[in-house]
Amino acid sequence: MPFTLQLGHTAPDFCLPATDKKMYTLDSFKNASTLVIFFTCNHCPYVIGSDEVTRKTALKFEKKGVTFVAINSNAKTTYPEDSFEHMVERMDKLHFPWVYLHDETQEVALAYGALRTPHFYLFDKDRKLIYCGRGVDSPRDTSKMSVNDLERALDEHIAGKAISQPLTNPIGCNVKWKGKDAHWMPDNACDLIPQK
Repeated sequence: MPFTLQLGHTAPDFCLPATDKKMYTLDSFKNASTLVIFFTCNHCPYVIGSDEVTRKTALKFEKKGVTFVAINSNAKTTYPEDSFEHMVERMDKLHFPWVYLHDETQEVALAYGALRTPHFYLFDKDRKLIYCGRGVDSPRDTSKMSVNDLERALDEHIAGKAISQPLTNPIGCNVKWKGKDAHWMPDNACDLIPQK
């Protein structure tokens, strides 16, 4: 069985606390015509390097019924800066246009098959997965990026078109799993598309 959620499959439900002190489930976002769920964290240079591009994409599509939801599943035992307290501090400082959820048990990361930070999942109104992978092709240094795959997928979807490239490989640090080495990946985790 593939590690990462497959195209066409339904978004797994969750019940997670956010930095705004509220609890959220998948149904909390039922009014969104399109939902972007992405796995992220506080410390990763690929996240930090691309967060402002992600912010611009979220704001661009906000009025088109697209909602962004961020989830941090990293073990604070591996990187203390990925703790919930630091999540709150980061949101208080940067005011990102999304809710920031904490997956302390890592059950949601496993349900979605999150590979890296950041890792984006795009769902349609029926919450079927229609795009999975990276946001941009150079997240650590967006001055060098040549394509914004997430924005292209959103543009195509909003225009009623089929997504031309529904799978890309996420680029970033691997998810930090509890009790494991910082670079450990589950045995069945693999690239979404084979590397050439």
